[in-house]
Amino acid sequence: MPSNLVNEYFRTENLPHIWCPGCGNGIVTRAIVKAVDNLGLNREDTCVVSGIGCSSRASGYLDFNTIHTTHGRALAFATGIKLAKPDLNVIVITGDGDSSAIGGNHLIHAARRNIDITTIVFNNNTYGMTGGQYSPTTPTGDKGTTAPYGNIDMAFDLCKLAEAAGATYVSRGTIYTTNMLIKLVENGIKNKGFSFVEAMTICPTYYGRKNKKGEAVDMMTYLKDYAINVAAYDKLTDEQREGKFIIGELYKSERPEYTEEYQKIINSFAEEV
Repeated sequence: MPSNLVNEYFRTENLPHIWCPGCGNGIVTRAIVKAVDNLGLNREDTCVVSGIGCSSRASGYLDFNTIHTTHGRALAFATGIKLAKPDLNVIVITGDGDSSAIGGNHLIHAARRNIDITTIVFNNNTYGMTGGQYSPTTPTGDKGTTAPYGNIDMAFDLCKLAEAAGATYVSRGTIYTTNMLIKLVENGIKNKGFSFVEAMTICPTYYGRKNKKGEAVDMMTYLKDYAINVAAYDKLTDEQREGKFIIGELYKSERPEYTEEYQKIINSFAEEV
């Protein structure tokens, strides 16, 4: 990462970070910072909220208005912040477990409300910080410390979940396609409504080792080989799609934003008085 980005947007006194060698969380964090820089957002007008987990440690490294909240509650705190200060750019950093297990209810209702929050999910298919338990996105059959014989649950497709719940911007990128990921975060921030960006990352220490996925380079190579841009995916046969997953902008729509609708109610009372 260029030194100017580090000095401008990071709390350098908190570095180096605690993420394991080969972890992709630093790449996702850099993509967020680069998107903020490209958009020219003022740090004082930007609030970064995180929950609990490896990814959620990022808020402690970023020199914005930041809050490191309780497990699964990042979106609940972010909702309160956005309602209190609607002009803030509110960005939520969360993991696959933090957002879709204990925080799943907050996710679907933030999307339903279409509140202007950009949520970036660092999806590494496991609970990395607490020892490699399987998460709602762990593929069926894969192992975790809480699924030593293989996970029998069906994995969530978080992007489909966000779209179905009402998000007006949904996208997915990977730590291999970094330029795309930066652009997806930019577009999510620019969207006036609830934006959901899934960043497919890797955990070589727990998920990779437990499932014999190889080293970090092997896991990055998997992302390169199996992530297909949505435009190209549509042209593939069912056989060619086997085992692949889609990246890019997956859904975009427009509908009223929550804090603006709330303000209308406040204004109507003010007019009556």
